[in-house]
Amino acid sequence: MLGSSSIYRHELLRRLQIPFEVYNPEIDETPLAEESPDTTALRLAAAKARMVAVSHPDALIIGADQVAVLEGIQLGKPLNHANATRQLRLIRGKEVVFHTALSLLNSDKDNMQIRLVSSRVKFRELSDRQIDNYLDREQPYHCAGSAKLEGLGIALIEHIASEDPSALIGLPLIALVEMLTREGVAIV
Repeated sequence: MLGSSSIYRHELLRRLQIPFEVYNPEIDETPLAEESPDTTALRLAAAKARMVAVSHPDALIIGADQVAVLEGIQLGKPLNHANATRQLRLIRGKEVVFHTALSLLNSDKDNMQIRLVSSRVKFRELSDRQIDNYLDREQPYHCAGSAKLEGLGIALIEHIASEDPSALIGLPLIALVEMLTREGVAIV
């Protein structure tokens, strides 16, 4: 089971060529007071898997969440054009850390594995016109940091440092393969 409504996570999981179903866990993604961004991502990834387990008590359930951080400040999903413009103006020319949390819950055994993959992304110096052009074409209003890196957002990037490139799209496949293997699922 994949606990996510993200079509990009669906596409990533399809790469592993294993059968799966999708369930959209609706949870409050608001960070808790005094919660660090990486802790937020880990908590939400686990919560999504646990939410799916309520209706699927004997499944392997994947949960994932991503939080973008600029200079210690968590960047949420912008949700609209004005907020996305503000975020992109703020991050242009700077490094943003994307914390992608992954959980794999064996709901039958109540055994959860959880992992955090952090990726450092250096954004290009972007003009206001480039930001407007990007937002007119992409509308990344439900993407942490206003950058849909699986699409045109890659053009905003100067450099990426990550142990797992798929983490930036929202599902760290290298870590997931390790977790699934521990659960006895053979990928290759």
